[in-house]
Amino acid sequence: MPKNFYTLLILPKKHSSAKKISLSGTVVKGVSIFLMSLILFMMYFSYDYIHIRRDQAELKRLKIQTAQQRQQIDGLVTKVEQFSGKMEELRQFDKKIRIMANLETKKDKTQVLGIGGPVSEDSRLNSKLAADDKELIAGIHKRVDRLMDDAATREQSFASLLALLKEKKSLLAATPSLWPVMGWVTSEFGKRVNPFGGDMEFHKGIDIATKIGRVVVSPADGVVTDVAYQQDLGNMVQINHGHGVSTMYGHLSKSLVREGTAVRKGDRIGLVGSTGRSTGSHLHYAVILNGVPINPRKYLN
Repeated sequence: MPKNFYTLLILPKKHSSAKKISLSGTVVKGVSIFLMSLILFMMYFSYDYIHIRRDQAELKRLKIQTAQQRQQIDGLVTKVEQFSGKMEELRQFDKKIRIMANLETKKDKTQVLGIGGPVSEDSRLNSKLAADDKELIAGIHKRVDRLMDDAATREQSFASLLALLKEKKSLLAATPSLWPVMGWVTSEFGKRVNPFGGDMEFHKGIDIATKIGRVVVSPADGVVTDVAYQQDLGNMVQINHGHGVSTMYGHLSKSLVREGTAVRKGDRIGLVGSTGRSTGSHLHYAVILNGVPINPRKYLN
């Protein structure tokens, strides 16, 4: 048999004759190449199928992740809009307080109260659909940056407003607006006839007539700077209220404070009497602004 032929023997199990098949080398090579090609094709097909299934699973995962991210972006947009609305409410609240406290600035006067509002839902959705994710996220970042700047501005504004209100509160607390004692005014501030000699004199306060022993209170916050006896005023107390304002109380039967005592509006400081140069029980009440006596009625409610 030529060398380029191959013999295949088939031996059955039962008693029968063996079969012999002779194949040429060309056929064997062809079959071998076919089988190898088939195996390689099946391997490639299997690999490609596995790769496709893996890509499909990854695509599905990415779709789910994209949907979740879109939901998160929508939620972030909603929160940013809510934050924007709150910041607008704070700005309006800031302006209202300044108007009520008479603390408006030039910028406040140019701003209008209560105009504007949130963007409609349809407009918001259309604008989101019209832009891709990158533009939407970039827009959110810009808006958040603006809101943060606005929040910093509001914080500074509220800080300055708090400082102004504290100053006003301090000034209000230091304003002698409370009557030091209840009674009737028997002598006003200004020129009057001297009750002891008939000549004209300048009265530097007001005289409030009331019964002896009635409590005299401080009309404002301050610090007692003088407790003494003077020939004209008798037992007297002087209080410095700050801002250049001080008050004086004369003809007391008794002082209830000492020099250096800090007093609040309404605190007891003495008792009405008739000491010193006096024709009867009353309180001499004087207000001094930057060293100059002024009419106490300018402050009294």
